[in-house]
Amino acid sequence: MPYNSLLPNDLDSYWLPFTDNRWFKKNPRMLIEAKGMYYKNINHDLILDGVAGLWAVNAGHCRKKIVSAVQKQVAQMDYALAFQMSHPKAFELANKLTALMPGDLNHVFYTNSGSESVDTALKIALAFHQSKGNNNRNIFIGRERGYHGSGFGGTSVGGITNNRKQFSSLLKNITHLPHTHLPEKNSFSKGQPKFGSEKAEELDHLVELHGASNIAAVIVEPVAGSTGVLVPPIGYLEKLRKICDKNNILLIFDEVITGFGRLGYSFASERFQVIPDMITMAKGLTNATVPMGAVGVKSDIYKTIYDNNPENIELFHGYTYSGHPLACAAAIATLEVYEEESLFEKAKSMEIFFQEAAHSLAHLDVVIDIRNIGMVAGIELRERDYNSMTMARDVFEECFKNGLLVRYTGNTIAISPPLIATELEIEKVFSILTKSIKNICK
Repeated sequence: MPYNSLLPNDLDSYWLPFTDNRWFKKNPRMLIEAKGMYYKNINHDLILDGVAGLWAVNAGHCRKKIVSAVQKQVAQMDYALAFQMSHPKAFELANKLTALMPGDLNHVFYTNSGSESVDTALKIALAFHQSKGNNNRNIFIGRERGYHGSGFGGTSVGGITNNRKQFSSLLKNITHLPHTHLPEKNSFSKGQPKFGSEKAEELDHLVELHGASNIAAVIVEPVAGSTGVLVPPIGYLEKLRKICDKNNILLIFDEVITGFGRLGYSFASERFQVIPDMITMAKGLTNATVPMGAVGVKSDIYKTIYDNNPENIELFHGYTYSGHPLACAAAIATLEVYEEESLFEKAKSMEIFFQEAAHSLAHLDVVIDIRNIGMVAGIELRERDYNSMTMARDVFEECFKNGLLVRYTGNTIAISPPLIATELEIEKVFSILTKSIKNICK
């Protein structure tokens, strides 16, 4: 490898997450700068960001308003105690978030990541049922191929095999719904697929098996992202809501990816018109400028826990950095950028163009499925029997060499650009992706 003064001379100490470290360190890909739709690598080449960082930089990189808000806040006050104390921006942000959330999701609990948001939501569910005297309600239902972060709770309710198999002692009292991926019926669907809503009816069977009085909550991603972009079949989420209502089971939507405009709305629950009891969020909340997460909670849950613990701390849970001043400043500025530039509406208006650009890859023999909704798409590639590494990983590397950052998960390439993307930039994303796939398949 040619010498570059920006490349660290020792790569051994840092253990990268969710990464084959041997593979990475043989040919490290380093990013050193970002602006708008682009990163720069250590050679100062522009890299078009086709995945908004990790589904997170919805307003584009290094936005002046957000950067200035963080700089101003760190100069004024770097940290405020999170327990028994607070600061005004935490309340200002909470009011802005509750105004964005649908229905009576009128309360916010702050975390530092999507993983912490999921674990927090699971704890709140248990506390809610306990406050009502229902201590037996301690079973959680996740979904196959679901991703809910990497905490013990999130890994337990998650359903991606590789995320679970190294860890034999996950939480007990967990079961899973079947996933909704039906390639034989729904391949190359545009938007919500037609078939598969009956998969929700498996929840009735799980209720019958375990007993409604023993189930605390169901948690699903409205659109499953990290498993390869699985879009909910028409009517599926509505059925889950109905079954949960019938059995007094809480429904949690993990909107860490789908929140803040990715589907053209504040939250996916608004787009699908299905209101959960809790929403987990992170990523786009601060445009990834400062780590932050949150849980949106319905008033009934908050009031039940609050009223049934009149003399004590009502929820024994929290983090040193809950509602961190820098994170709150970043989030407030981020929400203002979203509103001032109408980015959610822009994403909605770009959906059909983005959809057609994604499906333009359908003619490639190696592409076996394309799934899309809003400003996210998954391009699934054919498996190969002569190499244990997926073709998608090779395409990811080839794209980076050609000036495009994509995400690969399994054998699927995920595309989710910042919401500021123009038609020209969307065309460029899929043009480079097409070229890269062809180069790998030569």
